[in-house]
Amino acid sequence: MFASYLIGLREGLEAALVVSVLVAFLVKSDRGDRLPQVWMGVGAAVVLSIGFGALLTFTAAHLGHGQQELFDAITSLLATVFVTWMIFWMRRAARSLSGELRARLTDAVEMGAVAVVVMAFLAVAREGLETALLFFASVQGATTTASPLIGISLGVLTSIALGWALYRSALRINLTKFFTWTGLLLILIAAGIFKYGVHDLQEAGILPGLTDYAFDISSVMPADSWYGTLLSGMFNITPQPSVLETVAWIGYAVPTLFLFLRPQRRRPSTSPSLPATDPRPAA
Repeated sequence: MFASYLIGLREGLEAALVVSVLVAFLVKSDRGDRLPQVWMGVGAAVVLSIGFGALLTFTAAHLGHGQQELFDAITSLLATVFVTWMIFWMRRAARSLSGELRARLTDAVEMGAVAVVVMAFLAVAREGLETALLFFASVQGATTTASPLIGISLGVLTSIALGWALYRSALRINLTKFFTWTGLLLILIAAGIFKYGVHDLQEAGILPGLTDYAFDISSVMPADSWYGTLLSGMFNITPQPSVLETVAWIGYAVPTLFLFLRPQRRRPSTSPSLPATDPRPAA
């Protein structure tokens, strides 16, 4: 549940910040008549994201065992790629995101209503599709989907509340630190998803070594214990992984964490941007 909650919170807050910037810009510039078009684009993006998640679930449910393992492996690997790109993109673009969104929305307003709808749709759809893919990949192998669904729903609701509070200036948080800490946790979650993708490729017979175990710590970390369930559900750390699974987890986590924690080179910004604690444009 916590892994799903984190996915919903992280992706949901990114989308909430995007929407708050768009709404605040229109309100501040006395273009409130364009707000329905923004909400229309946001609504279409939400519907698309839910439909994409439903399509993934429907497709997986109507495949044979071997085909399902291969499908799960592909979605897991794609989710790993997308979440890695998203983490580093947000780390690099967070400071200039507000200014870029305002510039794009200004161009869209001048072009007309359809352009505003499309701009809002594209701004939110990327987050929604990533959320659906990442959530689907993260719950593969779970014994029940109830807890992950509750977790991601609570995460999205929390992100909406935080986004509204930030927009109303009722809450000020250091978004740089927030995205750094959640990025670290998502890297570990992505390492588990990547490991699960390798396991599915072994189950499908594409990769060898399914029964070549790297170690067995079942006596120390029983799979049915609360901490075993927690580590397995969050980071896919299992008591008896294969050699390839272990290599995949370490091979992804170690270099990705190193690159993520490496200090960034500061570049002068040519576009106006806001402090990381306030998504609203300056008056």
